[in-house]
Amino acid sequence: MVEIKTAEELNKKYLREGMWPTIFCNGCGIGVVLEYTLWAIEELGWDMDKVVFASGIGCSSRLPGYINADGLHTTHGRAIAFATGIKAANPDLNVVIFTGDGDCSGIGGNHFIHAARRNIDLTVIMVNNFVYGMTGGQSSPTAPIGSVATTAPYGNIEHPFDICGIAKALGANYVARWPVSHPYQPIKSVKEGLQKKGFSLLEFLAPCPTAYGRRNKLGDIKKLWKWYDDNTILIEDYEKTMNYGNEKEKEEIKNKIQIGVFQDIEKSGFFEEYEKLMMMLQEKKTTGEKK
Repeated sequence: MVEIKTAEELNKKYLREGMWPTIFCNGCGIGVVLEYTLWAIEELGWDMDKVVFASGIGCSSRLPGYINADGLHTTHGRAIAFATGIKAANPDLNVVIFTGDGDCSGIGGNHFIHAARRNIDLTVIMVNNFVYGMTGGQSSPTAPIGSVATTAPYGNIEHPFDICGIAKALGANYVARWPVSHPYQPIKSVKEGLQKKGFSLLEFLAPCPTAYGRRNKLGDIKKLWKWYDDNTILIEDYEKTMNYGNEKEKEEIKNKIQIGVFQDIEKSGFFEEYEKLMMMLQEKKTTGEKK
């Protein structure tokens, strides 16, 4: 097997040449999420004939079309439902979902909640840019309080979803959040999420210069990307400061977005439990035992 060393080699191996150039705006973080995912798959040595990508509607949901592999571009918010069907039909497939904050936590929120609750063996990669970028810049369920959007011209007053907090509370086996500005931790996390049996959520904080950054006066592309470094904090650093820091230190970090691995556990998933149930019922049928 030829060792991939550069992004150009990676793209040539995994992407469809006829799809270039991409639809993504300058400074958009979605393409970086795709690259991190492909690096993780490359390092794992996965057979792409055994990987299926699914997505709904939105900027990030266009990603499966760029990958030279089987994929589904489904209706808005329904990617997880379609992906569950794929996994049920062929449990041996590795199923990866690309979704956005609106697609996943808005119209697709109920599918997300129950897939996580059931611990279905899927890897959900949610690109969170705080906005519906494709359909006009409306405020999404993850938008920070005070942020400006076409549906919140005077600032968002709704408390945002903490999508990682929700997934963790529902018992998902793997939950992590990272900004896209640095590669090593995100790629490592994607590898962990892909290998994890059960439900995995990887949330990526990705800049949207056109629909979000411009309206919120976050500066040019370089300044916008720096905003994510300045406004995020590792979970362990946040907890350490809140437990042992002085009041000034606590005040400085209280509104920062926590990043890192929120949950990494081993718990049987839906299809494992379903298989056990079927085996038990078959055994009862064979022995003539009543329910």
